[in-house]
Amino acid sequence: MSRGSLVLLAASRNAAAHKFRPGKNLRGHSAKPQEQADAALSPGAVGWPQPTLPPKCLLVPESHRFDCYPERRVVVTQELCESRGCCFIESPPPAGGKRGVPWCFYPPDFPSYTLESLNQTALGMVGLLVRREKAYYPRDIEMLRLDVEFETDTRLHIKITDAANPRYEVPLEVPRAMKKAENPIYSLDFSWDPFGVLLRRRATGMVLLNTTVAPLIFADQFLQISTSLPSKFLYGLGEHRGPLLHSMDWNTLTLWARDVSPMESFNLYGAHPFYLLMEEGGDAHGVFLLNSNAMEVALQPAPGLTWRTIGGVLDFYIFLGPDPNMVIQQYQQVIGFPAMPPFWALGFHLCRWGYGSSNETWQTVRAMRNYQIPQDAQWNDIDYMDGYRDFTLDSQKFASLPSLVEDLHKHGQHYVMILDPGISSTNPNGSYWPFDEGLRRGLFLNTTQGQTLIGQVWPGFTAFADFSNPDTHQWWLENLQRFHAHVPFDGLWIDMNEPSNFLDGSEEGCPPGELDSPPYTPAVLGDSLSAKTVCASAKQKASVHYNLHNLYGLMEAKATASALMQIHGKRPFVISRSTFPSQGRYSGHWLGDNQSQWKDMYYSIPGLLSFSLFGIPLVGADICGFSGSTSEELCTRWMQLGAFYPFARNHNTQNEKAQDPTVFSPAARTAMKDVLLTRYSLLPFLYTLFHRAHLQGDTVARPLFFEFPQDVTTLGLDRQFLWGRSLLVTPVLDPGVDSVTGYVPRGTWYDFYTVRSTAALGWGRMGSSMNSSGEMVKMSAPLDHLNLHIREGAILPTQKPGTTSEATRRNPLCLIVALSSSTSAWGDLFWDDGEMFNVTQASEVTIGTLSIFGVQEPPSKVLLNGQEKPFSYLDNQVQLHLRVPCPGESPSLGGFSLQWL
Repeated sequence: MSRGSLVLLAASRNAAAHKFRPGKNLRGHSAKPQEQADAALSPGAVGWPQPTLPPKCLLVPESHRFDCYPERRVVVTQELCESRGCCFIESPPPAGGKRGVPWCFYPPDFPSYTLESLNQTALGMVGLLVRREKAYYPRDIEMLRLDVEFETDTRLHIKITDAANPRYEVPLEVPRAMKKAENPIYSLDFSWDPFGVLLRRRATGMVLLNTTVAPLIFADQFLQISTSLPSKFLYGLGEHRGPLLHSMDWNTLTLWARDVSPMESFNLYGAHPFYLLMEEGGDAHGVFLLNSNAMEVALQPAPGLTWRTIGGVLDFYIFLGPDPNMVIQQYQQVIGFPAMPPFWALGFHLCRWGYGSSNETWQTVRAMRNYQIPQDAQWNDIDYMDGYRDFTLDSQKFASLPSLVEDLHKHGQHYVMILDPGISSTNPNGSYWPFDEGLRRGLFLNTTQGQTLIGQVWPGFTAFADFSNPDTHQWWLENLQRFHAHVPFDGLWIDMNEPSNFLDGSEEGCPPGELDSPPYTPAVLGDSLSAKTVCASAKQKASVHYNLHNLYGLMEAKATASALMQIHGKRPFVISRSTFPSQGRYSGHWLGDNQSQWKDMYYSIPGLLSFSLFGIPLVGADICGFSGSTSEELCTRWMQLGAFYPFARNHNTQNEKAQDPTVFSPAARTAMKDVLLTRYSLLPFLYTLFHRAHLQGDTVARPLFFEFPQDVTTLGLDRQFLWGRSLLVTPVLDPGVDSVTGYVPRGTWYDFYTVRSTAALGWGRMGSSMNSSGEMVKMSAPLDHLNLHIREGAILPTQKPGTTSEATRRNPLCLIVALSSSTSAWGDLFWDDGEMFNVTQASEVTIGTLSIFGVQEPPSKVLLNGQEKPFSYLDNQVQLHLRVPCPGESPSLGGFSLQWL
């Protein structure tokens, strides 16, 4: 095959290879998106090019310069750059905030792999890639295997690995296609020399991936592939703190689990190598790299993207949507749908580090009850332990903890405690069963010499449980069973599971070698893979920690969820700090050790929305902030926002003043109580959203652009969000204001409080509705008010709230109907016992009130299943409302008929 030839492959049942000779390379293809790329690559580069530079270097504009020398802590000189065969152009001082333009970048003809052969398979094709020239990283791999599977009409699987030798691959269960997709909505092209992939959306011709923009590099510890992108609207790639929409201005995102208080520009607790990209016109696609090694993703203004990882294989799944909801559903079809949480998990949780005793904890619970403030779960941080050791109880300060838990259970409440994976290693032999037994069974991480790796965490010197070993899961269960016999906890909070280490590596450091000091280290905080964690060379059952580090939290969550299911025989409740794709099957997540600052409250919104994209819907931040001292205004506003986190917990650190609702002024306390009552009234709706997430991968909290993908204004919004498709939350995120400006998408939106009052729940303010053309709206927002709006065409199931979810569930259901302009509405309800494994729908429920918004004329009669019923009709500011009491009625959830004449 001559240089520059092209193969076009249609993913159909009879796909065949067609040879084209469009010119020297793929850029000669005549498709319109490619013409646009050609124009971007035309002569006229900016910067300070030197006269002696080869013409090929001058052809590459700044925005299309893919970095050839990404190493940190190195002054990249022309000599270093050209030793790699790359172009060197110093750029002038940046203007307009543009920074990071690489001085050393790939020329258009940089050597890469050649596609030597391509053969059809039952599911797609298999190819051989060959590199003719050595790469500049050690142990580059000469021959690669390319596997392409057209798994579904909307999912493409592309895998590149060593053709001759096995390599580490992520031990994640993924679905296996049984037949090739018959009518894919995508087409796939290949460039033979240099090798490249070009993926298009059939309906629009949009080029979604074009990997010919930079060379493929595949060495033992450095794997890199780049692509152009069809737009700059890219989301995901966690865990990071920042806006929901990533900047494409030379922005590098590092994925390596790290214990650090959330801050911008650094790798945080979890690793999620998945992005969602919105295309022009409102279509969306997603890309998932199934790789657990340390990696970074470099974004640039072209727009373009570069994946760099230091191990494993390049195992890509591409999801074609075409809308963002469908992309996330398709992603979760690969990683697994999230678990259905117990109903009580959706109530309000309260915790702090610094409860001095179980009696002090109990006093907080009693104060909450005294003020009749809703609460479902009381938590304890590491204070309850003896010497901060797992599975122990401080017999002096927390002697009454068993009685407290019993009291919680009598009141329909629950107890959650913290556990860390670091097991104290300095106890006298025979005195601490968790360590003694774990050591006897060989269940801890080991050094390269086969000795137990010792780090340091809260109890002092510690060993780290190896959750990649199935035997560790049994030992973890036995420890939990022993402790549960004394303190019957209901859920578990697994913290410090990056894993965190107060030392770098171990008490003896880390040995020399290319696992702890690889040829290339991504831009990790601390500039070392072992910074505040264990050595990358540590041995685990499944592999070395170098490969498994980002999986540690996932593996612990899996062991913990399994143990809770065996102990309780019910759905488990687990919250984890460190996460990886598929973790939603086992746990939720909180966003870590934030600060009591207004900006932290804002950043919690893009945080929870990002985890919605990652398939972990049970997510929230520490309400009112973890570190620092909150103010009454900040905590009131944060309680309003936090009441609409899918997972709602107020938590703060030791040596700071308490911040539970009972400690504030009567006005603030009342505002916090009211917004929690609002949450509890909506628990049937929230629970139904979680069931849809569990069943088909829907998001619970979602960005506005999920529902309005063709409205470009919504693409950058992250100060508001939706519950499901129909409840708009517009919180106040700034101090000293009594109004908030939010975007109201096109359509009619009903003020929630109007609906709530009309539904005769017995409390709340009256409000109004608005018919928006898609505009920013200034809304009144006094300190006791959170703006909530219901989208036209929605039906929301609600209940009169109690102070626990158990009490709330005993009340009749109320349906709120917000008619659309076409007088139609849709909604659903899932209702079961709220805790058992086999999630099955109840056959009947009792509906106490049915309220319909948008009835334009007073009806003369109302018929329920053909029988006339009494009703009331109100004209509340322009909108007219209908209320139908249905005492004792139990309409089937399969549907019922309501008419008004």
